[in-house]
Amino acid sequence: MTSPASVENQAALLETFPNPNPERDYEIDMQCPEFTCVCPKTGQPDFADIRIIYTPDQTCVELKSLKLYLWSYRDRGAFHEKVTNQILNDLVAATSPRQMTVEGAFKVRGGITTTVTVRYPDK
Repeated sequence: MTSPASVENQAALLETFPNPNPERDYEIDMQCPEFTCVCPKTGQPDFADIRIIYTPDQTCVELKSLKLYLWSYRDRGAFHEKVTNQILNDLVAATSPRQMTVEGAFKVRGGITTTVTVRYPDK
């Protein structure tokens, strides 16, 4: 697993570009069906489908940087709730969207699936 200092720097991987239509409300829906992180208790891999839906304001997230950011979790120990909230926090900090939802649908582990959904602004 990575050190706490390098974990904080992962958000720096996120790049943005100007929203080509900031006057319009529209949704961007992205999915990463190959997300992986590590269970902090067992060290075993956790697999998830991460879905990000947002209405941009002045900036949009650049997709290659998002891919690299999500890949940075591969060796990081994180509970499902923590990682889903962290992704939302980092994306909101990078893009200042009008609204955003991040859903982490984690695959079966020990007979249990977990889906964590977080929203900005809080509702």
